[in-house]
Amino acid sequence: MKFITDGMLGKLTRWLRMLGHDVEYISSMDDKELIQKTRKEGRILLTRDVELYRQAIAKGAEAFLLGSPNQTANLASLAKRFGFKLEVNVRVSRCPKCNGEISVVSKSSVAKEIPPTTRSNYDDFWQCRSCGQIYWRGAHWKKINKTLDEAKRTLVK
Repeated sequence: MKFITDGMLGKLTRWLRMLGHDVEYISSMDDKELIQKTRKEGRILLTRDVELYRQAIAKGAEAFLLGSPNQTANLASLAKRFGFKLEVNVRVSRCPKCNGEISVVSKSSVAKEIPPTTRSNYDDFWQCRSCGQIYWRGAHWKKINKTLDEAKRTLVK
């Protein structure tokens, strides 16, 4: 899916990218330009701004109003509305930082760029084709899974 998010949704943007969605984050653009960009690129505008949402709908842009400051609740409502899974699949994940595509890389190709403890504890690595950021399933992975599991439970309620 292709989304566009406003300045209030930086963290949610990163989550959606990890889930494999093409998400453009716009931190500073006036509402009129943001709506035009949404329509021109065929994206879905995600926002917590009621007025921006109303304007977007009135101008024929597809938009979704998020009602919670809670990431877990927002992930659940988006998954329900747009029918996507709350699972990270690294084959389709995008770079949380820049939205670029990521691909599998060998440990040896990134060995000089990662901390020694990471080299000794992990074998699977991915790298963003755009910004070069390197990823692995480190200690933070438990927190990622916990958040997604909570969102999944919210969907069931």
